Amino acid sequence: MRVLGIIHGQEVRAGVFADPIAERGHELDEWSIAHSSAPPRPPESYDAVLVFGGSMHADQEEAHSWLRDETALIKRFLDAGTPLLGVCLGGQLLAKAVGAWVGRATEPEIGWSPLELTAAASSDPLFAGLPHRFEAFQWHYYAYEVPAGASELARNRVCSQAFRLGETAWAVQFHPEVTLAMVEAWLAEDEEVPGGKDALRRKTREQIDEWNALGRELCASFLGVAERLRLAA
Repeated sequence: MRVLGIIHGQEVRAGVFADPIAERGHELDEWSIAHSSAPPRPPESYDAVLVFGGSMHADQEEAHSWLRDETALIKRFLDAGTPLLGVCLGGQLLAKAVGAWVGRATEPEIGWSPLELTAAASSDPLFAGLPHRFEAFQWHYYAYEVPAGASELARNRVCSQAFRLGETAWAVQFHPEVTLAMVEAWLAEDEEVPGGKDALRRKTREQIDEWNALGRELCASFLGVAERLRLAA
């Protein structure tokens, strides 16, 4: 199975999602639309798509004109029924692709914050096995409204944290893919974070192993959906 990972920076990549992809014998192509107009293979040749985060925002088309092309490509994958999982910016672009509001959140979420699953999560292929409440690693300034017809799967006091659109597309606002090295790189780029860098670094080192296990489980469940669809085709 071929998996496309759409990335928006060298430090915002597949992270621990790469582990279940390799373990299940699949191929991962990481591709940045900002640096190459076409992915390594034709879009229709991919069996699953992961869209990751980035430092830019979903409404910054004037500064990053390729965002328009990426949003159109996401819509193309949705129309084709290709399994797709959007993370942070990727989830916001998924929402935007189907006409939902995306904009600045009431407050930024940087670091660890609690979220709670909704009732719909109990029957969702990706979320059914996750804890009802858990602390998630966050790094975002924007949020989305749950698109019309989508099922909200998780939220917290700041914003919606996850939704499923149809049977093959998911968005998460948090970062289940992140590694300790990625967090260290993000901390090096930002001048300051709420509560201080040292406190966030310590808490991340305490929680990252458990968090990475959840991330691998989430990605493996997503790959399972794609595998079943490929077998049924």
